[in-house]
Amino acid sequence: MQEIYNPSHLKHLCKEYNLTPSKKYGQNYLISQKPIEAMIKAGELTKEDTVIEIGPGFGVLTLAIAPKVKKIISFEIEKKIAEYWEEKQKEYPNIEVIWGNALSRATGHISSIKGRYKVLANLPYQITSHAIRTILEQEKKPERVVLMVQKEVAERIVAKPGGMSLLAISVQYYGEVKIVHKVAKGSFWPAPKVDSAIISITNIQKRNNEELFFKIAKAGFANKRKQLWRNIADGLNIDKDKIKEILLKVCGNEKVRAQELSVEQWMEVVSLVSFYFFCYNKSN
Repeated sequence: MQEIYNPSHLKHLCKEYNLTPSKKYGQNYLISQKPIEAMIKAGELTKEDTVIEIGPGFGVLTLAIAPKVKKIISFEIEKKIAEYWEEKQKEYPNIEVIWGNALSRATGHISSIKGRYKVLANLPYQITSHAIRTILEQEKKPERVVLMVQKEVAERIVAKPGGMSLLAISVQYYGEVKIVHKVAKGSFWPAPKVDSAIISITNIQKRNNEELFFKIAKAGFANKRKQLWRNIADGLNIDKDKIKEILLKVCGNEKVRAQELSVEQWMEVVSLVSFYFFCYNKSN
């Protein structure tokens, strides 16, 4: 297992399977064991767990997880390494590799999982936001999510009111998120241009009115320079005075901007806007 952290061994594997680390797929291979240990610790893995992984590559995370869980389902888009994984699955029969795009194929496989599951993944940078949204919007929610992402993205995700973004709202709406480990760019081969961080998302909740929540939140963040009442009123064609009234009630300030609200305040705003819609439509 230790050899998989060796750049020389990784170069050999790439040559053997005619593979050049792809910027398109965000293929930067971990050459440090500490981030893997941090992810496994944050995952609180047990022998009863089923784990979903996205982008296993040569399996630095996959092969560390496999002995600790019941099953690991890994989605891999690079078919050049199919033969590599056929050999590994003989040694680790609880590894299932699904070939193709995880973002389009995950839902069908997740829905067939019996019992609860967790997600652990070193996400390719290019698909981070889409992957997180895909994971958290599943009808069958994961018990716990542990992801390695760009450090800058991780910091945006765990932001507090005053520095919120649509990404932060989208994650914190579903669960409690924190940074559990920072990973220097030198921990990868080839080294990316930026550092990474590991985030954990726990206490993941199924929410009511998800579609309405994100419709209003997206409208609210449409133009960060504008006050929130204007973004919502313009984006959803709602009476501006009613939105100001709602914001005054929730925040004590009708001139607040989208990035200043907490998730709890956003949920209250959505609830009151939804009630207004219901009353308005009923009276008309």
